[in-house]
Amino acid sequence: MSIKLDGQSLTIEQVISVARNYEKAELSDKSKTAVIKCREYVDKKLEAEIVIYGLTTGFGKFADTVIPAEDAADLQRNLIISHACGMGNPLPIEATRAAMLLRCNALSRGNSGIRFKTLQTLLDMLNKNVHPIVPEKGSLGASGDLAPLSHIVLVMLGEGEAEYNGEVLSGKEAMNRAGIETIELAAKEGLALINGTQIMTGIGCLVLHDAINLSKTADIISAMTAEAQLGIKKAYDHKIHELRNQSGQQKTARNLLKILSDSKLAADTQQDKVQDAYTIRCIPQIHGATKDALEYAYGILSREINAVTDNPLIFPDDDEVISGGNFHGQPVAIPMDLVGIAIAELANVSERRIERLVNPQLSGLPAFLTKHGGVCSGFMIAQYSAASMVSENKVYAHPASVDSIPSSANQEDHVSMGTIAARKARMILDNAQKVLGIELFAASQAITFRDEQKLSSATSAVYKMLREEIPPIDHDIVMYEPMAKCDLMVKDGRVLEYAEAVCGMLE
Repeated sequence: MSIKLDGQSLTIEQVISVARNYEKAELSDKSKTAVIKCREYVDKKLEAEIVIYGLTTGFGKFADTVIPAEDAADLQRNLIISHACGMGNPLPIEATRAAMLLRCNALSRGNSGIRFKTLQTLLDMLNKNVHPIVPEKGSLGASGDLAPLSHIVLVMLGEGEAEYNGEVLSGKEAMNRAGIETIELAAKEGLALINGTQIMTGIGCLVLHDAINLSKTADIISAMTAEAQLGIKKAYDHKIHELRNQSGQQKTARNLLKILSDSKLAADTQQDKVQDAYTIRCIPQIHGATKDALEYAYGILSREINAVTDNPLIFPDDDEVISGGNFHGQPVAIPMDLVGIAIAELANVSERRIERLVNPQLSGLPAFLTKHGGVCSGFMIAQYSAASMVSENKVYAHPASVDSIPSSANQEDHVSMGTIAARKARMILDNAQKVLGIELFAASQAITFRDEQKLSSATSAVYKMLREEIPPIDHDIVMYEPMAKCDLMVKDGRVLEYAEAVCGMLE
C-alpha cells in the first residue's frame, strides 16, 4: 500500500522508506479536496486583480512590483530558472527523494494555492523515480531552500537534469521516458514549490535516522571494548543512573547491561582494579547525552515534516492570504547543529577507547595489538586515522546556525544556514561511523588476546559475524580493506542486527 499524504501524519520512518526503499506515496482524498478548494480561491483573487504578494507581485525586494496577469506564467518560469543557482556535487538520490516527498506533503495541506495537477506531477516524478540533479550548495535556509528546490522544479518544466533508471538525462528526456507531462506554472505555483525547508529537513531525517541507529551501535561496540579492557559492569547499575534521572543515560546503561549480561570478561568487580577510565566507566553519561540530543531533534523534525513552510499562506475559509515567515529554517538549523555535535561526541569517545586498546600502558595488551611489535606496526596508524576524522569533525561541528548573511537587498536580513547545518551533520555522521568501525576492528583484535569464548552472547554474535570476513591479524596486512569492511558493518546495520538478535531491542 502507498503512504497517504495529508500534511499532518507523515513519520520520519515513512520518509526513510520512501527515500531509500522507493515506497510509493499518494494524496489522501481529504488533501485532494483541500488543494482544489485552495486553488479555486486563488483563481478568484486573481480574477479580482487583488494585489497579493507572490500571486500578483514580484518576490523578495520586488514585493512592491505589481505583475500584470498576462505576465504571470513568465513570472513563475523566471522565478524557477533564475533561482536554480545551486553549485557543487549533486545531493544523494535519497536526499532528493526525501525532499520531494516532504514538498508534496507540505503542499497537500491545501494552504499553498498550487493546482492539483501540478502537485500530482511532482508526486508522479517521485513514484516513477525521476530524480532531479540537485547541487548540494547554494541554500541560505531562508527563504527556505530556494536554490536546491528550484533544481527539482526545473525538471517539472522540462529543464535541468535528472537521473532515471541509472542514467543522467536532460529533464525533458527523463520526463518523456517516465511518461510524465511537463508543465507550465500558473500564478503562485513557483513560489509554492520552492519556498520551504524541505532540503534541510529531508537531509536531516536521513542523518537523524542513521544517528539513532549509530547511538545504539556505539553501545554495542563500546561494550566489546569494555570486555577487551576487562571493564567493571557495576558502573552501569541502574541505581546510579536513576539518581541522575537523565533519560538517555538510563537507556544507555540498560543497553550495556543487556549486552553484557552474560559476559565473563566484563564483571561487577575486577581484581587489581577499583574503577575504569571515563571512556569505559562513563559510557552511559556520554552516549546518553547524545541520545537525549537526538530525541530532541526527532521531535522537531517530526513536526517539521508535517509543516507548511511557503509564503504567503492561504486560508480560503477565512478569506485571508497572510504573508509570514514559515520558510525560515531556524527551527531546523539549531537541532541539526546539535545533531552534528552529538554525533561528533560518539566519535570523540570512540577514538579515546581505541587509544586505550592500542596503548600498552593503558590496556594491558600488546602494543598496537600486534604480537610482533617493531617488525609490525599493528593498529598504530588505524588510531591515527580515527584521530584524523575526529579532528575533522571538530571543524564541521562549528554551528552553522549562528551565522547569517543578509540577502535580497537586505529584505531578507537574517537567514538560518540550516541546510549547511544538515549537510555538515551528514559529513560528521560518515566520519563517526568510520571511527566506530575502527573501534570495532580494534576491539575484535584485542579480544584475540583475551578469550573470545568469554564474550557475552550479544558481542559474541557480532564478533563471529566480523570474523566471517576478517580473520585475526597475526602479521601486518593492508589495513584499509578490513577497515572499510568494518565501516560498512556499522553503516548497513549488521552490528546492531546481530546484537539485537541475541539480546533484544536496544533503546
